[in-house]
Amino acid sequence: MFRGDDPMSNDLTIHDSDEREFSRRPELNGHLAYESFLGLARSSGKVFLIDRTLSRREVKRGFLLALSWMLSKKIRQSTDKQRVGIVFPPGLGACLANLAVVFAGKVPVNLNFTLGSSAIETCLRKADIDCFLSTFAVQNRMPDFPWPKEGVVDVVEELKALSKIKVIGMLAAIKCLPAGLLARLLQVPREGRDQEAGLLFTSGSSGEPKGVVLTHRNILGNCAQIKATGLFTEKERVLANLPIFHSFGFTVTLWYPVISGGEVVTLPSPLEVKKVAEAIKAESATVLVGTPTFLRPYLKRVAADDLKSLRFVVAGAEKTPKGFADEWESKFGSMYLEGYGLTETSPVVSVNQIDKSRRGSVGCILSGIAARILVPDTLEALPIDSTGILALKGVNVFDGYLNEPEHTSEVMQDKWFMTGDLARIDGDGFLYIEGRLSRFSKIGGEMISHGAVEHALNEAFDLLDAEVPMLAISGRPDPAKGEALVILSAIDLQLNEVRDRLVAAGFTNLWVPREILRIEAIPTLATGKLDLRAIKRIAEAD
Repeated sequence: MFRGDDPMSNDLTIHDSDEREFSRRPELNGHLAYESFLGLARSSGKVFLIDRTLSRREVKRGFLLALSWMLSKKIRQSTDKQRVGIVFPPGLGACLANLAVVFAGKVPVNLNFTLGSSAIETCLRKADIDCFLSTFAVQNRMPDFPWPKEGVVDVVEELKALSKIKVIGMLAAIKCLPAGLLARLLQVPREGRDQEAGLLFTSGSSGEPKGVVLTHRNILGNCAQIKATGLFTEKERVLANLPIFHSFGFTVTLWYPVISGGEVVTLPSPLEVKKVAEAIKAESATVLVGTPTFLRPYLKRVAADDLKSLRFVVAGAEKTPKGFADEWESKFGSMYLEGYGLTETSPVVSVNQIDKSRRGSVGCILSGIAARILVPDTLEALPIDSTGILALKGVNVFDGYLNEPEHTSEVMQDKWFMTGDLARIDGDGFLYIEGRLSRFSKIGGEMISHGAVEHALNEAFDLLDAEVPMLAISGRPDPAKGEALVILSAIDLQLNEVRDRLVAAGFTNLWVPREILRIEAIPTLATGKLDLRAIKRIAEAD
């Protein structure tokens, strides 16, 4: 239990009554398959996806439904296991595969193919998978992926083998019959509640990948919370290039538009800036999502006219550098809205909105999510405008990691999820993320922020506009003061110059790193975030 004052006190918990009321909504007991079926069937003639992977391909919602429903039969025949692995970049293949798995009554596991083979094998072992959905072309591009000798279903070949007569018949039924009636006739499951609906693996930035079990209630709840913001309406055309194994790509650019409407334009990678800009211009996309790392190259490589159709961008996963949002808005004219979420929260927790935003914050917490600020060491509740560990509760918060009760107990207490992020909430309800607890070192009794030192050095050495991280701060054990700061640098730096720059910026000696490790490149994850696990391993190596 949390210690301290009355946990129901308004200055200690925000949105507590709203969370309880939201959690009682009957639609949250639904099934992802049923809601997806209705979402696609009710607007069957509307374009859902424009895939620009190789050549432009436009796919209507009814056609996507027909193909994925028929593909689901093959999946049922291919495995008796509960979970099915999916290896696809964003695009038509990924949409078809995920829908088909859910329609088959199974659980999609979108695998992070950017991890090393050892980490991927760990994910496969934990998920107990013997069936994969992919294509021969994808397998050829990923020779280091630990593909099984058997059990890979080639989606392209399966679609070619479908009976055209049966596809036409399914399309006719979708067009002619009411969506609810057809769903009942086909026995699409209606109630999912707390059953597993998706399995995502954490990136392993600070440890071995853990399986995050998301239920039907989690995903449907977060979709309802996102819809309540009014940000992603049916009129928006979203440029979707974040990987589906990333929680934002999984929920926000896949399940949310399937269920709630809207169109997506897909490209296989967020790193191909020129191609993304071309797609935005050609398709008149109105929304772009990404991380600051992925968005930074646009300022140098893309003309303002190419992005004039954008109404707003949504950035998350890492802190936006100071001044970057203003620079984006000044050049491109679209609003820069920062948000916050975690895989364990399905993922969206908060987001700035067009008519309600505050620079430097990650927006207001979504409806149906309660929040507390806690003392890191004691978990005692603090006033919400204090800085401490952010704890969350809501329908979108997961129940635990796959088969890892010890890790689950570390982050879950009385249905409250300990995010590990240091945060505060101002008087108007805007959330500010101050840093990750694991990104602090306790030196001489003082908590030293790795991120604050990184930002100061990036600013001092004119690295804020670098397209990839050029340095990172980590800690290593130190017998004298507990820990010592270490700089991992992809450029040549001298300790005396580093010290002078930090002192000039107002930092005391405790904040000055004691060592510089020159490396070829700073380790990063597929999302563009720092790979904290690899950084820590390098910093602590003898």
